[in-house]
Amino acid sequence: MKMKAQKNKVNKTFKEAVEATLEVHNCFIDGKQAIKREDRDKVELTDPRKCGGSLFIDKCLFDQGLYPQASRWDYAIDYNGEAYFFEVHPAITGQVVTVISKLHWLRNWLIQKAPEINKMKAAYAFYWVQTNGCHILPNSSQARALRESGLKPISKLVLK
Repeated sequence: MKMKAQKNKVNKTFKEAVEATLEVHNCFIDGKQAIKREDRDKVELTDPRKCGGSLFIDKCLFDQGLYPQASRWDYAIDYNGEAYFFEVHPAITGQVVTVISKLHWLRNWLIQKAPEINKMKAAYAFYWVQTNGCHILPNSSQARALRESGLKPISKLVLK
């Protein structure tokens, strides 16, 4: 899915927003470098100069022992002054509940613990990037739940 970034209407940069977020304040990394090497090809930046950095939310919180039982979201990346959040996960029927749970966790975390990052989120900010094709039965209750959540598995996040 291709999304066009809009101009940031926030005064803080992504780096400043991350640094202002106590739980992840030391986890900002320039460019796409916070994204695991095996996941980097799942994100395409049409103009890498517009990338304001990235954040491996799950690893950062895990390393601090925060939310050990939670279904934490994977990544945030800044592109053209807006934050995009993506989860790299197998797109199979049995994982729909897990990914929707991760999305609910992320939305709550952004509101409660990361309001500066939340202010930067793009108009359409949340993506499920499939690891190995989409294997969700189209007429299943899981597919309906997925549509209701606003998520759709995509093969690659392309930011323009």
